[in-house]
Amino acid sequence: MKIAHIVSTYPPYYGGMGTVVFEMASRLSLRGHEVQVFTPNYSRDAVEEDRHVIAPYARRLKPAFQYGNAAYVPQLSRELDDFDIVHLHYPFFGVGTMVARWKKRNPHKKLVITYHMDTRATGLKGLFFKWYTKVMMPTILREADRIFVSSFDYAYTSDVRDIFSKHKEKWREIPFGVDSERFYPRQKPSELFERYALDENIPTVVFVGGMDAPHFFKGVPVLLEALARVRREGIELQGVLVGEGELKEGFENLARGMGVSDVVRFVGRVDHDELPLHYAMGDICVLPSTTRGEAFGMVLLEAAASGVPVLASDLPGVRTIALEVGDVCTTGSSLDFARALSGFFGGEVERSVAKDRARRIVEEKYTWDSIIDQIDNEYRSLVA
Repeated sequence: MKIAHIVSTYPPYYGGMGTVVFEMASRLSLRGHEVQVFTPNYSRDAVEEDRHVIAPYARRLKPAFQYGNAAYVPQLSRELDDFDIVHLHYPFFGVGTMVARWKKRNPHKKLVITYHMDTRATGLKGLFFKWYTKVMMPTILREADRIFVSSFDYAYTSDVRDIFSKHKEKWREIPFGVDSERFYPRQKPSELFERYALDENIPTVVFVGGMDAPHFFKGVPVLLEALARVRREGIELQGVLVGEGELKEGFENLARGMGVSDVVRFVGRVDHDELPLHYAMGDICVLPSTTRGEAFGMVLLEAAASGVPVLASDLPGVRTIALEVGDVCTTGSSLDFARALSGFFGGEVERSVAKDRARRIVEEKYTWDSIIDQIDNEYRSLVA
C-alpha cells in the first residue's frame, strides 16, 4: 500500500508524536509498504544535518503560516490523492481541517486518525483550544474511517468521550510501542557520569521530555520540588534531565533557587544513539506531567524497555502504562512524588524486581512489531 502519515513534528525535534510516526513509517516500510511522512519545515537547526540519519521518510513542506507547532500548509492537499491510506496524527492545527476537506472531496479514499491527546493551555491560547475542540475537532474526526487511540481509559475521560461513545465502531485501542532492541537493560554508562560530573553510585532520577512552550505540561517544576524535598530528608539523590527548549533556562534558575542545582544536570538534547545510554543512567524515570496534554508517555516505555522502573502522574492513559511498569503519584503533587521517591530509594520497593518486571511487560505487550501487526491489519481491512 501507499501510506501517507501527516504529523506536526518529526525528528530531530524531540517529541512523542514525531517519535511514534518515525517508528510507524520505518516499520511499515520494512513490510513492503511505500510510506511518506508529511511534516512542516520549521527551519529548525539540525534538520538538514539529521534528516537522512533519523528522518529518512520525511517530506518537509514549507508552511504558508506557522505558529508554534501549528502550521498552514496549503500544498499538502495536492499531495494526498495518490495514497491508499492517509493517516493524520491529531492534533495538528492548521492541517487537520484541510485533511478533513480533502476526505470530503475524496470519499473513496481511506482516512485514519490517531487521536494523540487533548489540547490544554492558558490564556488566549487556552480559549482557542476550547473553541477548536468544540467546533472543529468533531468535523475532523467525523471524516475518519478509523480512529486509533492509545488507550480507551484516555478516550473515556477525554475531550472525545462523546464522539467515542456515539461511534465506537470506528475506534480501535492501539497503544504505541517501543524499540526493545534499541532500549534494553545495560550497565550504567560511566562515561556519562564522568561527563556530567555525577557519581554513578548515587541513586539517579532520569527525566526525558521537551522543554519548549508546547511541552509546558511536562512537570519539571514538580520534579525539582520533589528532589528538593527528598534531599531535605537526608536522602542522597541526583537528577539527569534530558530535553531542550526555551523553558530550560527558567528551569535551571528554579533548580538554583530550590538548592538542587549541584545535583541536577540539564543536559539538553542528546544524540539519537546516546538516548538509550541516558536512560541507563537512571534507577528510576519520572514523568510528572500536569495536564491531559500527556496522554500516554512514550518515555515510560523507553525507560521500561531499558529496565528502568517509572513513576508518573495519575493521568488517564499515562496510568495505563505506569501502573504496569512502575507506579503513579497524584498529579501536580511534589509531596506525593517525594514520598514515592523516598520509598523507592529507602528500601520499601525491591528495586531489582521492579526492573525485571518493567522489561518483561514491554516484551510481552509493547514491542513495535506487535503494535505494527495491529496497524497493518487495520489498514488492510480498510482497503480490502
